[in-house]
Amino acid sequence: MSLQLFYHPLSSYSMKALIALYENGTPFEYRMLSPEHPENCAQFAGLWPIHKFPILLDGERMVVEASIVIEHLALHYPGPVKLLPTDPKAALEVRMMDRFFDNHVATPQQKLVADALRPEGEHDGYGTAEARRKLDTAYAWLDNVMVRRTWAAGEEFSMADCAAAPFLLYAHWSHPIPARHEHVVAYLARLRTRPSFARAWAEAKPYRHMFPLGVPAGEE
Repeated sequence: MSLQLFYHPLSSYSMKALIALYENGTPFEYRMLSPEHPENCAQFAGLWPIHKFPILLDGERMVVEASIVIEHLALHYPGPVKLLPTDPKAALEVRMMDRFFDNHVATPQQKLVADALRPEGEHDGYGTAEARRKLDTAYAWLDNVMVRRTWAAGEEFSMADCAAAPFLLYAHWSHPIPARHEHVVAYLARLRTRPSFARAWAEAKPYRHMFPLGVPAGEE
């Protein structure tokens, strides 16, 4: 098989790439990164010393970073769901929203997770407070945007929604979205019923107990 995805089911960035693959039914080989698959871990370490996943192997070509994986799929393995519009202006909006979810939702959320993994006595109270403030700002901004939209960049599901689905859900687990941001709450509910994300999220279920901040009640 030409395409191989090195990933872990619990990883939000892995889910981002998986959603894109599932949206168009693109065939690929799962290369899970876990102690149960040492051969995958060894190959991954040899391919990408940065040790960030997912990465996609397309034959001998390596594609890194989830957004670039999705753009690569759109170029070389297009399907019925155009995750990146052909219109350059529309594509720019998709890329902007994709960056928003990566930089202003995923990054502060991962700060909270990283702090939970620190040894006792090494926690960063200032940094986590700042991360929560940034998430509050992101939620409020997004709530105003989603008043006028079904999906992140408009009325069509796109690469930005591939990012939003896992990032927003993990952010909500880490620092709950206030109920007053009803448009963000409704958007996350739509994302959770999207078949591609529902599939990726179900595949992560056996590993949810590994989430460092704990699994919220009702999410098991």
